[in-house]
Amino acid sequence: MTAIAARPAAAWRGELRALTALALPLALAQLAQIAINTTDVLMMGWLGTEALAAGGLAVNIWILPALFGIGVASALPPLVAEALGGRRPRRVRRVVRQGLWVVAVVTTPPALALAFSAPLLEALGQTPAVAADAQAYLRAAALGLPFAAFTMALRGFVTSFGHTRAVLAVMGAAVLLNAISNYGLMFGNFGLPRLELVGAGISSTVVNIATFAALAVLASRAAPYRRYRVFARLWRPDWAVFAAVARLGLPIGLTLLLEVGMFSAAALLVGTLGPVPLAAHNVALQLCAIIFMVPLGLSQAATIRVALAAGRRDDAGVRRVGRLAVGLAVAVMTVPATAFLAVPGGLVRPFLDDPGAQTRLLETAVGLLGIAALFQIADGLQVVGGGLLRGLKDTTVPMLYAGLGYWICGLGTAATVVAVADGGARGVWVGLLIGLTVTAALALTRFFRRAGRTDR
Repeated sequence: MTAIAARPAAAWRGELRALTALALPLALAQLAQIAINTTDVLMMGWLGTEALAAGGLAVNIWILPALFGIGVASALPPLVAEALGGRRPRRVRRVVRQGLWVVAVVTTPPALALAFSAPLLEALGQTPAVAADAQAYLRAAALGLPFAAFTMALRGFVTSFGHTRAVLAVMGAAVLLNAISNYGLMFGNFGLPRLELVGAGISSTVVNIATFAALAVLASRAAPYRRYRVFARLWRPDWAVFAAVARLGLPIGLTLLLEVGMFSAAALLVGTLGPVPLAAHNVALQLCAIIFMVPLGLSQAATIRVALAAGRRDDAGVRRVGRLAVGLAVAVMTVPATAFLAVPGGLVRPFLDDPGAQTRLLETAVGLLGIAALFQIADGLQVVGGGLLRGLKDTTVPMLYAGLGYWICGLGTAATVVAVADGGARGVWVGLLIGLTVTAALALTRFFRRAGRTDR
């Protein structure tokens, strides 16, 4: 092999190592985050079909404003990294401080609204019993909503230094705390009252506050973070920095909201079909959400790697990151797609309190996983495509793509199939498949069109 031929191969190998080294800890952190919600849904299934239907619906609703706040908080890493690169510690402090302000503004109103959601859920076709039980969970979990986004803001600050071990340790402890508190408060163990869904909501709030507190201690007392004094003069506004965080973060938050909103709206559609289809939808969706954390971590890593290459005006490097990220997404998502087709029953049964007596629920969830197997690759590609575009600081057009793909193509198809063709829960999931596929195609087409332009 000639030296000229070896150099491109070395560049590909080097980029692959850098991308995977960055993606793996980010994916693990995301998996730890989703493990908390998965534990909630898993234990709700042990309470019975009705509790799983109501509690799973409530979790899907809670996630909507939580992910919007988390998306807004995702603006912090690039802004903090920029300030660190310019050796401006005061700028770092202002970015983190105003990031917390922005997060508080966008999460406090929906947190208050969650406590009074039952009338809206009934108006959207849910049974009174499901609506009441869902509201009971949401009232208990509402206080933790802003803290979930605050946690993401501090995670962004810490990981901007390239440090991930402490974050992973905190997230791992949060998963364990959530499982223990759920077991006590939901089922009346450890001398605690049996509060069922309300207990799950209280547990969620406690865990989110505790996780934020742990990261706050880390950020304020551990080296090298303490020198930036990110909580100093927390009450002081800095409207220019506030606006900078909002400009970058709001489109990201809205894109996440549109995507997750499609799934939550799908849950409402399925809920009109009865508690059994809704419970099956919740189980299948939770399994998909777990898998989604891996390409989400890859997407976050791709954002950073593309941004670095674009900053160097390295068009070949930008394209290289894009192709590797797409290849990794396909490879990674082929594994769960195969599992969903090969052993769907084994994946569903842990969520059921009595699989032998819940044959209809089991069969419905298995059928939905068959469709989910088809959209695993599309789901991975659409989130990676969005991450690649963020690396080019392209967030507004992808947000429009999300509205077109998720809501018009995806949810529009799902609603039509349910209303006109009586397609049931499977028809809703066919709509999800279409929405994810369209969004992935649009995002990746735009990225590769822009990847070769230095004037991007």
